Amino acid sequence: MKILVTGGAGFIGSCFVRYLLERYPKDEIVVLDKLTYAGRLENLQDVMDKITFIKGDICERGDVEKAGRCDAIINFAAETHVDRSIIDAGTFVRTDVFGTYTLLEFARRHSVDRYVQISTDEVYGSTKRGSFKEDDLLEPSSPYSASKAGADLLVMAYCRTYGMPVLITRSSNNYGPYQFPEKLIPVLILNAMVDRSLPIYGKGKNVRDWLYVMDNCEAIDLVFRKGKEGEIYNIASGEERTNIEVTRLILRELNKPESLIKHVEDRPGHDFRYSLNCDKIKRLGWSTKTKFEEGLRKTVNWYKENEWWWSSIWH
Repeated sequence: MKILVTGGAGFIGSCFVRYLLERYPKDEIVVLDKLTYAGRLENLQDVMDKITFIKGDICERGDVEKAGRCDAIINFAAETHVDRSIIDAGTFVRTDVFGTYTLLEFARRHSVDRYVQISTDEVYGSTKRGSFKEDDLLEPSSPYSASKAGADLLVMAYCRTYGMPVLITRSSNNYGPYQFPEKLIPVLILNAMVDRSLPIYGKGKNVRDWLYVMDNCEAIDLVFRKGKEGEIYNIASGEERTNIEVTRLILRELNKPESLIKHVEDRPGHDFRYSLNCDKIKRLGWSTKTKFEEGLRKTVNWYKENEWWWSSIWH
């Protein structure tokens, strides 16, 4: 099988490429990535000889066409950082919505057998109680989550209009190796390692469900191979933690003092809590394998042992 993985040099995408190569060594993997700040060849340097890499933009038809006929597309390519979306919403609309349109058109022209859109729990918005199901109303709070919601709607429209074989996964907050240091966990780890202050929005009471990246990769692969076309699947661990809890666990893991914690002004439209109902994917046979404390320990150790990866991008 020939699989096009867009955004495959990013955090989750590169981990998924590595997962595919290990589990399905006979598959042909093509990675298309623009190599923006968060998409890095360093994320794939140990597997470059096992894949076909194309530097390209999913918004550009010519770049996507370089991949040639593929059996499947799994689209990780996206702008994903909420803070950046507040400053520059247009970039997010272009990549996340128009880029998805370009890929869908490519898939339609070439009669791709399977198209998987990688989305986020943030499209549902915030909730103080209960958990979102796949058919719940989308109420995104930031330009980032709105652009991802727009992409999801476009994907489902292509399914209904053209009968395209699409699936969508919506996962909770991922963490693990190769995550660019703008997201909470790598920022906290790297700051703590060099005794810098750890910036925490507001009182740190915002709640997130934390999903170890390789558990997500396994879930995405299951949806890709066994999911029902035209369906959406939530993916989460059930490991909910407040931001301040996560911060204290990281400090404890690194044997650093809590005096490094610095509370800063909250960002606009900051969602309080995300939570997903995952009954649907559990019926496919998936369950999370990695407890949060275990996954966090693995992640902390990875950043400690791989200064070569982050030293040039962390100042």
